[in-house]
Amino acid sequence: MTDAQGRWPTGKLAILLYPFTAAAVAINLFLLSLMGQAIGLSALSPATCLWLCLPLGLPATWAVARWVRGLMDEADGHKPPD
Repeated sequence: MTDAQGRWPTGKLAILLYPFTAAAVAINLFLLSLMGQAIGLSALSPATCLWLCLPLGLPATWAVARWVRGLMDEADGHKPPD
């Protein structure tokens, strides 16, 4: 569950943050498709954006989890890993 120092590992944070990050990816995809209409592209439906956010949310979630882990380490006064 936690490491030897009592900190949450990045993978566990990623599992916890996935629903929120995937929702943010879906919203951004939808808004990007709406902006694409200005150059002649068709807008994506909200349902299509929800389906696309499932795989696209994984790398975004990993980046967010690493960022949050770094913020937690900084708040606890831990040195960042080399």
